[in-house]
Amino acid sequence: MNYRTLVSRARAAKRHSHSPYSRFRVGAAVLTSSGKVYTGCNIENSSYGLTVCAERTALFKAVSEGETSFVAVAIASDEKDATPPCGACRQVIMDLAGDVDVILSTGNGALNVLKLADLLPLPFGGKNLKNVRRTKR
Repeated sequence: MNYRTLVSRARAAKRHSHSPYSRFRVGAAVLTSSGKVYTGCNIENSSYGLTVCAERTALFKAVSEGETSFVAVAIASDEKDATPPCGACRQVIMDLAGDVDVILSTGNGALNVLKLADLLPLPFGGKNLKNVRRTKR
């Protein structure tokens, strides 16, 4: 799948955004190694800390369906400039998808493709939890 198509899927997901407080609609599309696409939108809550971003919604949907290998995450908003993932989403993407391509789209259709490591150069991860007992998924 080309990245323009993936961005189109993110834009379509944005239509389902539940953002009555900020009116900041975001959609995301996650491409798996098997070629499947999972989409998500931001879902706000009146207690902002309980809000879930589009990127996490899409990734959580994919993981909950058994996906473990990812290629890219596309993000679309209504803004004219590209909307990068927030810090929490960067950490979740790194933990669940690794150093994938992150496609940021602008209102005029331009795409900016970055590696997640460019957005999160010193991530916290499993290697930081050496003394913690972990189980495999």
